[in-house]
Amino acid sequence: MNVNRSRHYVLAAGGTGGHMVPAAALAAELTKRGHRVALVSDARGVRFPGLFDDIQTHVLPAGRLTGGPLGWAKALREMWRGRAMARELYKTFRPAAVIGFGGYPAMPALLAAFADGIPTAVHEQNAVLGRVNRFVAGRVDAIATSYERTERLTPKLEAKTHLVGNPVREAVLALRTRPYPLLEEDGIFRVLVTGGSQGASILSQVVPDGLAMLPVTFRRRLQVTHQARIEDIDAVRAKYAEHQIPAELATYLPDMPEQLAWAHLVIARAGASTIAELTAAGRPAILVPLPSATDDHQTVNAREMTTVGGARTIAQREFTAVELAKQMQKLGLDPAALENAAGRARSVGRPNAVSDLADLVESLDSPVARLPVGAPAKPKAQFA
Repeated sequence: MNVNRSRHYVLAAGGTGGHMVPAAALAAELTKRGHRVALVSDARGVRFPGLFDDIQTHVLPAGRLTGGPLGWAKALREMWRGRAMARELYKTFRPAAVIGFGGYPAMPALLAAFADGIPTAVHEQNAVLGRVNRFVAGRVDAIATSYERTERLTPKLEAKTHLVGNPVREAVLALRTRPYPLLEEDGIFRVLVTGGSQGASILSQVVPDGLAMLPVTFRRRLQVTHQARIEDIDAVRAKYAEHQIPAELATYLPDMPEQLAWAHLVIARAGASTIAELTAAGRPAILVPLPSATDDHQTVNAREMTTVGGARTIAQREFTAVELAKQMQKLGLDPAALENAAGRARSVGRPNAVSDLADLVESLDSPVARLPVGAPAKPKAQFA
């Protein structure tokens, strides 16, 4: 690996937080190492608040393979148009490698890289290999995973699969060096409720009533920060006021690292970025996986953290106010047990994820990557 030579890299990701946060973490690390980075995404991704402010961004068309034969045909036309635009970008930007983070907007950039003989890798944030990553897995040069066990990853791909973890922001990673917040028996008990970048109505519907069912001595200690959808926030605020539970409401939490820093317990979905941040910081959680997630990947995401005792997982169909109150009492009435759960969550964090991923990306550089775009590329052995 030649770490002294500055190179160009293209990161391609779908527009949701689960794809964008690790892409942003890698972009920051590669930039810190002296490289230049460009992002390819959809309109949502390039506008994601606070993540890519100083990074060159490009929106490429990319359809979704839904809606039957007519929808598929339209999606393929859009992807092919995006592929052509990506190839034009590569003629001037000349990337040493293209890295996909999943989501349909990553597809045109990867297809263009295949066509131009540019080294490629994908990073899978979830414990189930996503659809786009499954589609390209046989053609990319490397697959980076976030969990020791990743479903839908076939054994024949093992040789080029690397466990790196899911990168998180430096501000979250810094929490590993800070102790779990002191929790005294009669002190304030801080709860963070988050549904991820898109919020979760089920948490807004259940959590205020569940907390209201706690014994009065416990309920009076609560201090809640709750991220809610914009259409839910007024009703949630009214519920907390009705139950006389101090709560701060927001539709987006730009200071998530600081929120995690003081939280004694997190109630959340089980998205990839959420799990990565909880295990990086070492925060115990009650997890409610999104049942409609593709391949039920959130349930699988929660498995590792739950198995070691860092979280309790409640299926959404069983997530009621009564069940939440029961689990809260089991966790919250024993400060030592809660701190132990925090340590167990921390034990499955992978703090070197972003540096390990950046090392892998730098290792992809090859003579093929330095050929002029459009020049004959040497064949790759795995494509033979």
